[in-house]
Amino acid sequence: MLDHISMQCADLGASARFYDAVLGTLGGRRVFDFGQTIGYGRDFPTFWIGEQSTGEGFRESHVAFTAESRVAVHAFFDAAVAAGAEVLHEPRVWPEYHEHYYGGFVRDPEGNNIEAVCHQPT
Repeated sequence: MLDHISMQCADLGASARFYDAVLGTLGGRRVFDFGQTIGYGRDFPTFWIGEQSTGEGFRESHVAFTAESRVAVHAFFDAAVAAGAEVLHEPRVWPEYHEHYYGGFVRDPEGNNIEAVCHQPT
């Protein structure tokens, strides 16, 4: 039921380079770029990043992107690591969520917990 999500970034350039690299592995791309805000998606932007304009300090977010396959989870994870992301959890099955939950977790340049997840069996 998610229409879109937006996150504020202290370093929009670093975040844009990171998401340009990793979202392509899941079939996403920059759909809109308004300079201070960038929208990613397939045909319509569902994930937005923008310059920090409200609040002070860091508040960690967790965003999980859908991957079509376990191979796509690995492609996302590998692209994130190549882009300098901190590894939180290598891709694996997470049976505590459900028997086919396969995800890999990294930190984006802002420190957020970013995941690619596939819900399909092998």
